[in-house]
Amino acid sequence: MALTFANKITIVRILAVPFFIITLLYYTPQHDYMRLVALGIFLFAVISDIIDGYIARTRDQKTKAGAILDPLADKLLLISAFICLYLTGPLLGAVQFPTWLVVAVISRDVVLLLGGLIILQVRGDIILKPTIWGKASTFFQIFCVFGIFLEWSFSPLLWWTTLILAAISGVDYIREGIKILNGVK
Repeated sequence: MALTFANKITIVRILAVPFFIITLLYYTPQHDYMRLVALGIFLFAVISDIIDGYIARTRDQKTKAGAILDPLADKLLLISAFICLYLTGPLLGAVQFPTWLVVAVISRDVVLLLGGLIILQVRGDIILKPTIWGKASTFFQIFCVFGIFLEWSFSPLLWWTTLILAAISGVDYIREGIKILNGVK
């Protein structure tokens, strides 16, 4: 089966991640426009995520490739954003992500990726279905990134909410993964 249009959008999203990283890592106060470019790339990736999901659902373009590539694209973008904004936050003149939040978000995603690999190894197949807690966690992670870029004064409230949702969704995904490994699902 050839790549669907939704898959192509997801691949473009993945290819946008290195450009996002470069714009943040090469940012200097003398080149303030790079901050806007990075924000634009991040916004493009978020919007294209919504579009590819909509197309996949409404045009019967759900594929195994999309089920793997879409969450991978999300993880690459958000992990890159959290690490780069943590490292460059002081250069951006913005509030920096707290270390505990970066560690929590990345740890959750690493556990999810490793769990997916374990399920794939044991079961020979994997069906990745996002949960409401996972979607909420991702939603708040995205808003944390916007909060840093836009210097929102309520960012600490977002951080704590994101931490709580990351923990709840992490436990929820582990519980679901154990069910799958035990053949319950």
